[in-house]
Amino acid sequence: MSPVRPCFTLRFGLLAAAATVALTSFIARAEGQRLPQTVRPEHYSLALTPDLKAATFTGDETIDVTLTEPSKTITLNAAEISFKSVTATAAGATEAATVSLDAAKEQATFIFPQELPAGRAHLAIAYSGILNDKLRGFYLSKTAKRNYAVTQLESTDARRAFPSFDEPAFKATYSIALTVDAGDTVISNTNIVSDKPAAAIDGAAKHTITFATTPKMSTYLVAFLVGDFKCVSGISDGTPIRACATPDKVELARFALSSAEFILHYYNAYFGIKYPMPKLDMIALPDFEAGAMENFGAITYRETDLLIDAKTATLTQKKRVASVVAHEMAHQWFGDMVTMQWWNNTWLNEGFATWMQTKAAAAWHPEWHYSQDDAVTLNRTLDLDSLATTHAIRAEANTPGEINEMFDGISYGKGGAVLAMVENYLGEETFRRGVHNYLAAHMYGNATAEDFWNAQTATSKKPVDAILSSLIAQPGVPLLNFGAVTNGSIAVAQSRFYLDPRTKAGAAQTWTLPVCLKTGAAASCELVSPTKQQLQVPASSFLFADAAGKGYYRSVYPKAVYADIVAHAETSLSPEERISVIGNEWALMRSERATVGDYLNLVAAIHSDPNAIVLSNALGNIAAIESRIAATDEERAELQAWERKEFSPVYQALGPATADESEDKKQLRALLFGVLGSAKDPAVVVEARTLAERYIADQTAVEPALAQAALGIAASNGDAALYDKIEALRASSDKPAVQIEMLHLTGDFSDPALVTRTLDAIAAGKIRNQDSASLLAGMLRDRDLQEQTWSYIKDHWEQIHAQFTTSSGAYVVGAAGSFCSVEKHDEVLEFFNTHKVMATERALKIAGDNINSCIRLRQAQEPNLKTWLTEQK
Repeated sequence: MSPVRPCFTLRFGLLAAAATVALTSFIARAEGQRLPQTVRPEHYSLALTPDLKAATFTGDETIDVTLTEPSKTITLNAAEISFKSVTATAAGATEAATVSLDAAKEQATFIFPQELPAGRAHLAIAYSGILNDKLRGFYLSKTAKRNYAVTQLESTDARRAFPSFDEPAFKATYSIALTVDAGDTVISNTNIVSDKPAAAIDGAAKHTITFATTPKMSTYLVAFLVGDFKCVSGISDGTPIRACATPDKVELARFALSSAEFILHYYNAYFGIKYPMPKLDMIALPDFEAGAMENFGAITYRETDLLIDAKTATLTQKKRVASVVAHEMAHQWFGDMVTMQWWNNTWLNEGFATWMQTKAAAAWHPEWHYSQDDAVTLNRTLDLDSLATTHAIRAEANTPGEINEMFDGISYGKGGAVLAMVENYLGEETFRRGVHNYLAAHMYGNATAEDFWNAQTATSKKPVDAILSSLIAQPGVPLLNFGAVTNGSIAVAQSRFYLDPRTKAGAAQTWTLPVCLKTGAAASCELVSPTKQQLQVPASSFLFADAAGKGYYRSVYPKAVYADIVAHAETSLSPEERISVIGNEWALMRSERATVGDYLNLVAAIHSDPNAIVLSNALGNIAAIESRIAATDEERAELQAWERKEFSPVYQALGPATADESEDKKQLRALLFGVLGSAKDPAVVVEARTLAERYIADQTAVEPALAQAALGIAASNGDAALYDKIEALRASSDKPAVQIEMLHLTGDFSDPALVTRTLDAIAAGKIRNQDSASLLAGMLRDRDLQEQTWSYIKDHWEQIHAQFTTSSGAYVVGAAGSFCSVEKHDEVLEFFNTHKVMATERALKIAGDNINSCIRLRQAQEPNLKTWLTEQK
């Protein structure tokens, strides 16, 4: 699943005995939500009839199961399900069951008058359910013209669509049929095998569409989608591929279709295992919470992550669609064909797909510099993992809430980053063979992290098990402190790195890590470990300890070595390595091992970098300095003046735009325009309004990346007239990318009346709930808007809370961590502790940690900022 979005802990200070009792009690409750292992499903037959007007559905289901021991009960998962009848047939006898529901555990227990014997049994279940509006289970998705009935079952919501053994290790095959209106179609995991007229219901003509039996798969990968979807079609390696959407938007699916055709062939070759399903469908849904979902053979997407007009889309939008398509298609092998045993290994699915997505997309368009994006993402992940509130990649997750919290930046970002580091160490081909061997050994089954790293260890004959086990089991980021080079070697000391230097560290931590040293043009990788902390260094006048920029660690160098790295950054380091240096310096500043002036001097040293991604990464942190370190408006104004002085000449040197300008130059132009506009350059602010008006009138009239930058500047300085025009374009456009861009621009206006207007639209439910939380989160993170936004949220909590879906509330809770005062820290924690939001326990802890971090950072670095600003005058 592609995120738009991302354990029980005891409170310290409890008596030891009380802590033991509390932990035991929790484990019992959590394990009590797991199903017994004595009954296993083999095959489901599902026949469903949705009523899209009444928002209900009925189902007739049979489940072939195997009992490992005699029993009078069978327990499975069910939520928001009404049972009409349940029978079991075993050993030639059929018995009717009574049903006992446990809503808290989302379980139903079938109780039979006579004991069912061990062996095979056949369950027959008649039931009904609701098509909810919470974007989970079997739910309603709406357009202005009609309703659709669609599914989103990951992670624990198959139980809302059909009673099921809703755990990933309970794999089974599925035969699915839906009876729907005569004018509608159905898309499911496999191909249609029959389409027959059915008896009319309330005078409405119906037909029943039946699908081929699936291979063995987990419940959360089942999909069935009902509506008037239209599709564009292609083929790759003999596999039919369709990209589908509502009829008015289907032509916008052609770019995604082209990417899928390339990527399917790429994956067939990479994995050495042909795509296993008879077809691949990709379907854009009007209402969808995640970025996308990897249902086996029927991938579902947010419209903005599948549908774009390639002629007017920005490069960022094209890259996003290509990488999301690649992410979900990677899951067809890594997650769908071979599935993690339990949700504590969510990273095994999501980390792999995160790592793989840019690899495949970069093979399609190498000129799009995905490797630089990966380096930026790695730095963000390292910062997240450097908080005290981080968790190990493999963490406890038993309840639905805990499971939902596993879909975070650690599972995705750190999971992908450690795989990239291991691949860099082993070599691409060796790592690929290890992946193939792992998949081949567990095809259509379940696996654990140990299964994966053991396959890589056996293939490479290198200690991948030691590397990955040390990174998967332990939370946090390694800090490597390099000594001076002596007699051809360099000493390396390990410790855990925290962004907040006041964090009370627990027991000492060490890792087994591949460290790739760059000396001159050469690079070589060696392991550091708890027992090996000395690296061989070839004779060279230059040393950099993160060749390729893929190391999952932070680095501290002797001053002379670091000064040499900065001096040679443009000539001796690749763009990815420069991004590594920028991220490392930013982290050292936040941890008080460097000053904010040191960081700004580094930015000045690379201010003319020709790579927009490198420069964007560096300048994004300057925005954070303005927001989180500068305490006064005067300091912010001085920092903006420095930005104008530093980057206006770089922007002017680009000269006028030309028709044949390279994509790299377009991106750099748009970036610098945006930076100068945010820094209040008067001429740029005026030009931004002109460009914004031109774009609103004609979306082909302004280069897409420049238009995006201009719109943001114009909105932040905009009036009600511009707001109205942006709203009008959002309402009239048939392009999801334009619609969502215009929506988020309404959250950039700083006029208090316009801020209230946006917030009122959210509270009134006028904005799709898939989008409202991210809009709120953006406004909470804006220093100029956050006070008004926060007050509004508190004053209109019932209306705001009603817009949250299963996971989206975590975005808002997390964004509340953007404040920077003790008062707001206490206020945020108190508010969300008394106004509970589902699956946000970890997000709230991180929010509190982020506020404390900002308080501490401002106290430590604001004096340094003042000194540095004075020096620039």
